[in-house]
Amino acid sequence: MNVPFVDLRAQYASIKEEVRAAMDQVLENTNFILGQPVADFEKAFATFCECRCAVGVASGVDAIKLALRALNIGPGDEVITAANTFIATALAVSAVGAKPVLVDIDPATYNLDPALLESAITPRTKAILPVHLYGQPADMEAIAAIARRHGLRVVEDACQAHGARYRGHRVGSLSDIAAFSFYPGKNLGAYGDGGAVVTNDPALADRVASLRNYGSRVKYYHDELGENSRLDTLQAAVLNVKLRYLDDWNRQRRATAARYTAAFAGLPELTVPATLAATEPVYHLYVIRHRRRDALSEYLKQHGIATIIHYPVPIHLQKAYLSLGLAPGAFPHTERAANEILSLPMFAELTTQQGEHVARAIADFAAKTA
Repeated sequence: MNVPFVDLRAQYASIKEEVRAAMDQVLENTNFILGQPVADFEKAFATFCECRCAVGVASGVDAIKLALRALNIGPGDEVITAANTFIATALAVSAVGAKPVLVDIDPATYNLDPALLESAITPRTKAILPVHLYGQPADMEAIAAIARRHGLRVVEDACQAHGARYRGHRVGSLSDIAAFSFYPGKNLGAYGDGGAVVTNDPALADRVASLRNYGSRVKYYHDELGENSRLDTLQAAVLNVKLRYLDDWNRQRRATAARYTAAFAGLPELTVPATLAATEPVYHLYVIRHRRRDALSEYLKQHGIATIIHYPVPIHLQKAYLSLGLAPGAFPHTERAANEILSLPMFAELTTQQGEHVARAIADFAAKTA
């Protein structure tokens, strides 16, 4: 049996007729830039995120970047974020001219460790940028408390956490402003790049809407130096269809995660994902940890099971960020995780049989290497 890491074809097959009808309507109307489906999606996604406003943009990295710009964060400023995240989080900070200041992770959740935040704050710090990595909500209560004490803004990187809840509230509604990505493999994925900024502050939303459209609120009148970062109308049409299914798809992901966790109970050297109390993850990724990660990955490959490492090289050790001057050992929990974590197949349409095949292969590996 072959088990792909993600199966976008299976999802497309389940909604094919609805998606094609929605895209055909855009083609018939020929309103390809900021057409009505964009406004419809912004309204629906804001409601989904329990926020007053949502603004569609071109990508997840643009969503973070424009959120930072809306908060007037720029050259000379510092933004604290997690050492363990996709590089786009840091790139967005760099793109506005600010400096990403990294802190190590809680080794249990792989998210930013709030206990390390205050030691990273300097007079230049303007914001904290927690990441809800792998669809697991960060400890927002602790982060928000520190931000309030120091007069800092909080920007959520929710690019992997569409629909996750923290203490009963959707991620995205827990900060000043938040960013989402609709990269095709995400829990809510478009058929190309896309992103959104959500907030409960209409003034911030209005600023983002202007910045994404050349700094313009009225055509050909430009209030500031903006850019072209608009959510494509065709992508919005796709997202309008898919958003209706997202809660159900997330439930299926949680069910798969529960089956994985139960199957791996007691296996030596293997650590399953931890979950903060009072959170509801959405398992964009199901990430295990194993001391012999590379051997396990190769064994699974031999049994037709695809895996990925998220992420093999921490940001501070990437060539692009050597200028931060952070040597190996700067973030020990992040670095150790990079050597041990492995993402297993996870998507809403993963069948019970496919999941059992993954579980059997991992159990067999444990038995053979005991």
